[in-house]
Amino acid sequence: MTPHYGRRMNGIPTGGVGVASGDVSERPVPPPPPAELADAVSRVLPGARTDLESLVRIPSIWADPAHADDTRRSAEAVAELARAAGPESVRIIQADGGAPAVVAHWPAPEGMPTVMLYAHHDVQPTGGDDQWTSHPFEPTERDGRLYGRGAADDKAGVMTHLAVLRAYDGRPPVGVTLFIEGEEESGSPTLTALLAEHHGSLAADVIVIADAANPAVDVPALTTSLRGLVDVVVDVAMLERPVHSGVYGGPVGDALTALCHTLASLHDDKGEVAVPGLVVAASDAPDQDEATFRSDVGLLDGVELLGSGTIPERVTHKPAVAVLGIDAPRVAESSNVLLPRARAMVSMRLAPGQDAAEAQRALADHLEKHVPWGAQVTTTPGTGVAEPYTLEATGPVYDAARRAFSSAYGNSSVETGIGGSIPFIAEFARTFPGAAVLVTGVGDPASRWHGIDESLHLEMFSRGVLAEALLLQRLA
Repeated sequence: MTPHYGRRMNGIPTGGVGVASGDVSERPVPPPPPAELADAVSRVLPGARTDLESLVRIPSIWADPAHADDTRRSAEAVAELARAAGPESVRIIQADGGAPAVVAHWPAPEGMPTVMLYAHHDVQPTGGDDQWTSHPFEPTERDGRLYGRGAADDKAGVMTHLAVLRAYDGRPPVGVTLFIEGEEESGSPTLTALLAEHHGSLAADVIVIADAANPAVDVPALTTSLRGLVDVVVDVAMLERPVHSGVYGGPVGDALTALCHTLASLHDDKGEVAVPGLVVAASDAPDQDEATFRSDVGLLDGVELLGSGTIPERVTHKPAVAVLGIDAPRVAESSNVLLPRARAMVSMRLAPGQDAAEAQRALADHLEKHVPWGAQVTTTPGTGVAEPYTLEATGPVYDAARRAFSSAYGNSSVETGIGGSIPFIAEFARTFPGAAVLVTGVGDPASRWHGIDESLHLEMFSRGVLAEALLLQRLA
């Protein structure tokens, strides 16, 4: 796809979106950052760390109605931190039924571009407080990492932006719009409405999204591709009511066993996704060390990796299917009856280039065709649809980002795909077609986003702040 460019601000053309560019690992590392800016970042880091811990203590799980007030409290805390960084204005906004978001403005000096700095202050559920080594909402440092829900995803992104603004004493060299969303972990259902209602105040020449990860704590990445996501609920029915398994078992089957047969058809013997008609893309990213990958994931001894190809290809450029939940009796509550109905939530990640609606239909068709024994089946498309996306990583804005990040980290930046889905990136690109979109972040493979014992590597956090500060300087 040929990149297009919007208006020019101070010699920097704003970018478009298209396909990811190639490997940049051979590019030379720029010289170290200016001492004055590095000193300013060092000066603000202790306070940023303290404020990050305060934000982590707020259980802003917008997806859980019981934490709606906590999410509002989190937005108010972010707004107060933003006010202290010297903006012209700060507002808390929300669409009808949506979570509170924070918008703050630092006006652009004459002739300078405006940069939107995006992150989100809502977090995932904990997955069970008792499974954490330390309490998920009491930030705890161990071995140079700060543990807590949201410490990496994405309150670290919030504090990266605020720390940069503090390093510039509230007078950044470019215009800045700080946009901190409150419902990203719920799929950003009202973001479209927010962007439409506040389009003028959110418009920017460059959009920096701090919600991704790096391949290592000392290797910065610009994310240039993301997998999509679709869900399907499959409901299998065989009986009008539960019946005695001893009296009728044999000639009469049960819905849960039929459902298990259906779900088993989603992969072949090698673990490849068996749903026909799906896009499989290629990646030129270097392969990862399998032992390190297994350790980062926490795979048990003897458990095999699924599929074929390099690990980056399997994680970022091929479809993946997972069964996220099954409605069935708990083992402790089971009895000797044949179950009349059973259902499951099936989630599928999509390779770049795949149409999400077509993939969702293909998944539903596959499930319906593989229900055994004449069982009745109903499939219901889920509402959490995210298109896969690729970004055009060319042009002066990306060149400036590579230099800034490589200088701050001391290693050349790389361009990577991520296996996760961030639906709002496509929304930003559609709403602001002239803006260059940069996807960055301060996570790493050990951060365990969405998992137990989520953490932030503190030294990487400091590098990420310096990198963003350098980026604003270079954009000016």
